[in-house]
Amino acid sequence: MANKFLIVILGPTAVGKTSLAIDVAKEFSTEIISADSRQFFQEMNIGTAKPSEDELKSIKHHFINSLSIHDDYNAGMFERDALNILSTIFQKKRVAVMVGGSGLYINAVCNGFDEIPETHKEIRAGIMDKYKNEGIEYLRNTLKKLDEDHYRKIDLKNPHRLIRAIEVCLITGKPYSEFRKEQKQRRNFTSIKIGLNMDREKLYARINFRVDEMMKKGLLDEVKSLIKYKHLNSLQTVGYKELFDFIDGKTDLQRAIDLIKQNTRNFAKRQMTWFRKDKEIKWFDPSEKEKIIEHIQSIIE
Repeated sequence: MANKFLIVILGPTAVGKTSLAIDVAKEFSTEIISADSRQFFQEMNIGTAKPSEDELKSIKHHFINSLSIHDDYNAGMFERDALNILSTIFQKKRVAVMVGGSGLYINAVCNGFDEIPETHKEIRAGIMDKYKNEGIEYLRNTLKKLDEDHYRKIDLKNPHRLIRAIEVCLITGKPYSEFRKEQKQRRNFTSIKIGLNMDREKLYARINFRVDEMMKKGLLDEVKSLIKYKHLNSLQTVGYKELFDFIDGKTDLQRAIDLIKQNTRNFAKRQMTWFRKDKEIKWFDPSEKEKIIEHIQSIIE
């Protein structure tokens, strides 16, 4: 599969990745792999800003609605599954598109990880019980004891990542960081990384507007339908946990909406912190579609 290219469209939430990915996929007559780990779950629709039905029909997408909120899934599994799908796409096409804001999942496909153990349900359940009873500080303190190196690198506000790292440490008796590759794995395709970004105030305005639109589309009803599953890892995410607190009477609705906006803006900041470390990314404004297409063509021709 020489001279195969994976176009990776990445950037912060609400910047316009989905629209551009569809345009690029149409330009090169190919398929899209979603690397937005929240969009994998069938039960989470409005709050994850999935592509519309028309968008999904216009271009073949992989991984959207591929899992249930009850399924355990991680970056190592995504690496395996995405590479299998890419192998199939590259039998027919020279180019594939991957789009998303989950830096860990993108890195897994482009650069790889060492073998990470599968989820161990009993160990996971024990960690989850402790987390529910003692909060995120338990997770932080436990990981610091088990793997101080990874503790210094991980997003300490993300319980899912903390739980997974602790789980791997407990399953193997080794630090999670030992399972992270220090050098890239060789791939039989070339990654072309396209980063989208815009003026911060404009991005924040887009985030605020999108949250308001989600509420109009029925996000609260979607969250109410999932309330009995609120303990699941998949639902520990912005847009859901704030409304769970409202339903539980811990805050009022306007405060919950304001927190969704604030936490989404903070999430966008963390995404950009991750992506700025990658010097392979070529950055564009989302409006520069023609420049982006020209950039890609200059590499693959």
